[in-house]
Amino acid sequence: MERAPNDKSLPELARLTVEKFVRDGETLEPPLEIGGQLAERAGVFVTLRTSDGQLRGCIGTIEPARATVAEEVIQNAISAATRDPRFPPVARHELEGMKYGVDVLAKPEPARGPEDLDPARYGVIVETLDRNRRGLLLPSIEGIKTVEEQWRAVHLKAGITPGTPVRVERFTVTRFGKD
Repeated sequence: MERAPNDKSLPELARLTVEKFVRDGETLEPPLEIGGQLAERAGVFVTLRTSDGQLRGCIGTIEPARATVAEEVIQNAISAATRDPRFPPVARHELEGMKYGVDVLAKPEPARGPEDLDPARYGVIVETLDRNRRGLLLPSIEGIKTVEEQWRAVHLKAGITPGTPVRVERFTVTRFGKD
């Protein structure tokens, strides 16, 4: 298996991963020696956009599921390219011009509700009290400018009827690349 170079940015790691997987059906190995952001543990979302900016895939982990951010990026890049239920898997002809964004999530913190949110600053997680439904919305989503829009969108994404009692968490992200 091919290893990712040690000196790659997070969006570049996502790009190399998707291209290797789509072209060769192989998973890129994380770099042998990593430091900084790549060596940390965090939830990570990878967003793929077409050359004209249309969403093509977005998959991530709220909490770290792997040993390092590098491993999270690799697994979530493959999932964004092949397992986002909204889209068919990315095909070879789509690779050129694909844009990659990586969001590294800070640990979520409890929030009381909409009064603790700001769609430009915070992402939001809502979960039913029985834990059967949960939805996440990243911050700074195109088309979502108000707390009310964010609140509605995250409920819709989770399949939760507005007004249903929910647990609410908010989080910030460190965003890399153009998604």
